[in-house]
Amino acid sequence: MQRKLRTKAGRKVYSRRKAIVEPVLGHIKAARGFDRFRLRGVWKVKGEWTLVTLAHNICRLFQVRPQVQGMLSKAIG
Repeated sequence: MQRKLRTKAGRKVYSRRKAIVEPVLGHIKAARGFDRFRLRGVWKVKGEWTLVTLAHNICRLFQVRPQVQGMLSKAIG
């Protein structure tokens, strides 16, 4: 990681992490109320995380869906 951060390209990629990954994790913690894993064991935690992220993505799709339909109707009509 130190070697990557020494290059300009590495710093640029790492700086994008704040805009791509961290807001999603913060939203899952704050809005979805997921602050800790309820199960124990690697396989169970992977399954729990899959459910949490699936629920997050489905909720995001339903939030974006009306906006997309509105844009499509303006483009067609």
